[in-house]
Amino acid sequence: MEVREKKSEREAQKIVQKDRSKRVKDARQEAQREIEDYRKQKEEEFKKFEKEHSSGNQRAEEDARQDADAQMQAIKGCGDKSGDKVVQDLLRVVTDVRPEVPDRVKAPP
Repeated sequence: MEVREKKSEREAQKIVQKDRSKRVKDARQEAQREIEDYRKQKEEEFKKFEKEHSSGNQRAEEDARQDADAQMQAIKGCGDKSGDKVVQDLLRVVTDVRPEVPDRVKAPP
């Protein structure tokens, strides 16, 4: 009889162990589903936040681009207006060499 009882106990332990394993596996799967749902929810919140706040950046970028374009036009206008004179002055200074002795250098005795 003892052999039967031990065998029955072992079978009962196996059944209990299988049940525990199944419950643990089910709990893991449920936790994984909850994690995925939470991740999806947070991603949607982030995308919504990003969409709401990125439009301000786009406006700032467009304003900066327009400002830079206006400044470039002003610089080009100055260059067109006095560019020839600047080139002529540079050429005159480079080609008309007038060596001078610096004040720090003493004249020979």
